Amino acid sequence: MNQHCEEIKDLIRSFKEDEYFDFVNLHIHSKYSDGNADFDDIIRQARDLGFRKIAICDHNTVEGHKVYRDSILLPAVEFDCWYGYVFMHLLAYGIDVENPKLTKFMAKTKRGTDSDIVRIFARRNVKKLIDAIHQAGGIAVLAHPACCWALNLDKFVSKLIDIGLDGIEVYYPYRRHRKIFKFHTSEKVMEIADKYNLIKTGGTDCHTRNIL
Repeated sequence: MNQHCEEIKDLIRSFKEDEYFDFVNLHIHSKYSDGNADFDDIIRQARDLGFRKIAICDHNTVEGHKVYRDSILLPAVEFDCWYGYVFMHLLAYGIDVENPKLTKFMAKTKRGTDSDIVRIFARRNVKKLIDAIHQAGGIAVLAHPACCWALNLDKFVSKLIDIGLDGIEVYYPYRRHRKIFKFHTSEKVMEIADKYNLIKTGGTDCHTRNIL
């Protein structure tokens, strides 16, 4: 893992738990995938609201990050993939959005970024994906882990760590369908994060026009 990866880890470690949602939001979607807000409007809102850092994590695409750059913005993407029998979302933070190793994992069509039925059939080798994230200078984080349908979440996360997982999304509101399809507790997620000394991230998974 290169120096830039370590810098991203240190940056995220610097965020305090009580900063999440109001001053730090590392899980937002734009119109480049299945969100309802323009990419540049999200940045404007975050600045107006006094956010310290945000991450726009569109599904399987970094096209927005290729157009818009801002110091408040952490380059990111959310990948749809399967690991064994578990469908999961993998967040990548701090990546070089032009890195060719990572480019091959991006969606080839718009439907691959905003169509649930297309995304759920995506086949990405998770180990190779995590390796590509690291080669692109980023870190790999398991998104909304309480929704993973793994029978044993601890064991599932442990296997992901063996292939390079860096962090886990601990601060997450579990609203809408995520509240219904929730198989584990937030307390269990925190316990696992502490047990394995994982990077703790958080965000609202915002898809609306207004980020608050």
